[in-house]
Amino acid sequence: MMKTILFSLLLLTLSQASFASSSNKDINQVEQKVEALRIAMINADAKKLKELTATELNYGHSGGHVEDQAAFIEKIVSGKSDFVTIELRDQKIQITKDVAIVRHTLFATTNNDGKPGEVTIGVMLIWQKQHGDWKLLARQAFKDH
Repeated sequence: MMKTILFSLLLLTLSQASFASSSNKDINQVEQKVEALRIAMINADAKKLKELTATELNYGHSGGHVEDQAAFIEKIVSGKSDFVTIELRDQKIQITKDVAIVRHTLFATTNNDGKPGEVTIGVMLIWQKQHGDWKLLARQAFKDH
């Protein structure tokens, strides 16, 4: 009986350690995807933006309007939404199965349609693991007070 209990405890400990390392691996992968998205937005890299986002992308701006994947990419590539710099602070990532919720504050300098500006907003990103790869499924920005 004691051997059975000890074996069960060992299995439970090993499964929890495996889950923790899997979760840490996913967190690291999502962190890398967020960084790749940040760089792709600064570089207006249409190919990378498409690669990082889901075809079902729902991209919400702090002003309330929402774009699909094509509109999001076109706006960045055309310079209508031109990020000169993007800095992300206070990032937190929560993973539940195949969904990652990322929250951070975004500080950026912009040059939208040739007009320099600065923006500070809160952002929530929803990433989904699709066919083994994390894709940005949804984003909602809000005015950070």
